[in-house]
Amino acid sequence: MKRYLIELALCITLYMCACMAAAWLRSNLAISPVWQPVIALLPMVPGACFLLIIMRYFRRIDELERRIQAESLMFSFSGTAIITFSYGFLETAGFARLSMFCVWPVMAILWSIGYFVSKRRYQ
Repeated sequence: MKRYLIELALCITLYMCACMAAAWLRSNLAISPVWQPVIALLPMVPGACFLLIIMRYFRRIDELERRIQAESLMFSFSGTAIITFSYGFLETAGFARLSMFCVWPVMAILWSIGYFVSKRRYQ
């Protein structure tokens, strides 16, 4: 767990640095339209490392923790699908359009709820 947290902290630090670098580049340099998508996606390079770190963590945990995590992720995946589709239909009824940046917090909150419920179930 300690190694996972160190790797995760390093990845988050690199991600924040990449976000700040991309913001600085966009605001301080005249960037050609060809390079704008590249600069905008710069934070996703360390962001992709999250996937590798989480997959390695998942492979290291024991079977019970893996089951709890799987149940949590299934709850999060299904709940996020229901919430985002519901809100998509509400947008057609005049509700404000939301950014895709809103999806990740929904997934994280639902994963946390799913984890808490699954963890208590196996105690």
